[in-house]
Amino acid sequence: MAEPIINSYLRKMLEQKGSDLHLSVGCPAKFRISGKIVPADDRIIDAPFMERMLKEICVPEWRWEQFITTHDLDFAHEIPGLARFRCNYFYNYWGQGAVMRQIPSKILTLEDLKLPDILKKICTFKSGLILVTGPTGSGKSTTLAAMIDYINDNYSKHIITIEDPVEFVHQNKKCTIVHREIGIHSHSFPQALRGAMRSDPDIVLIGEMRELETIRLGLTCATMGMLVFGTLHTNNAPKTIDRIIDAFPANEQAQIRTMLAACLQGVVSQLLCQKVGGGRIASHEVLLWTDGLPNTIREGQINNIRTIIESNKGNGMQSMDGTLQNLYDQGLISGEEAYMKASDKKLFEHLMHSQTAN
Repeated sequence: MAEPIINSYLRKMLEQKGSDLHLSVGCPAKFRISGKIVPADDRIIDAPFMERMLKEICVPEWRWEQFITTHDLDFAHEIPGLARFRCNYFYNYWGQGAVMRQIPSKILTLEDLKLPDILKKICTFKSGLILVTGPTGSGKSTTLAAMIDYINDNYSKHIITIEDPVEFVHQNKKCTIVHREIGIHSHSFPQALRGAMRSDPDIVLIGEMRELETIRLGLTCATMGMLVFGTLHTNNAPKTIDRIIDAFPANEQAQIRTMLAACLQGVVSQLLCQKVGGGRIASHEVLLWTDGLPNTIREGQINNIRTIIESNKGNGMQSMDGTLQNLYDQGLISGEEAYMKASDKKLFEHLMHSQTAN
């Protein structure tokens, strides 16, 4: 049986160390390589060829029918022995399109990813809410996979992951790990979370806390004594706390502040930066629970989060701007890149000016 056409693009993308394949009618296929979009070849994709490529790997058949009906679809595709890919099908002005992102077949360790050492301590927590945040494509899933792998190597836990789709597949080592995919194993994140509450988990991983009810049930699980890992599309710790609270109606926000204050144990935010000389490197912000954090959240004094991070650097906390400064000082990123990624851009204006002068 002939290999799906789209696999040839994916193989070529991996050979060129790309991370994403972009497909749209009326233009060539394109790869994202080191953060930049480049054409894969000169072939202009027309509508019939696009439909043939997308339908070929969209199995079982009900998935294609779902895509035609809803005009959106998320699922995972695998080239055995090579890699898995997270697929997003959609319709746009020109017709059907897709983006396919590589999910490495080998789960990288915390050391491989050069993640902050404090993440190992976070993996030892017994309960509460841990949020890993960042924009799309910043490596949140990869970081979470490394943390789950560390737990799997060192502790005996029952772990339930709830994802759309399942990305990294963990083999049971010391832990028992159950992967549940939305659309196949459960109809929705809230339904899967309600099921998880009755399944005696030690750890629940929520692929994306994007709906109000998912956030509410995630907080409930954390206050029930489970360790809950979740992701949000926010760039730093203060914005993460605001995002959770603002997801709720005004009349519920006081209660949510109280719940969040009681269960939040940590926020790990990450951004991918362009390295000097090519490639990308992650910059991190880490907020951990301290005596003053619950009261700060309850009273809505989110601006104080910065002070908490700065005054607890010795305990493993670090600010995004501080990490960016360190990367710049080591010659790993440019002054312009530090400025563009910074929360407080005034701190990096002098780097921009000096770079312009040079």
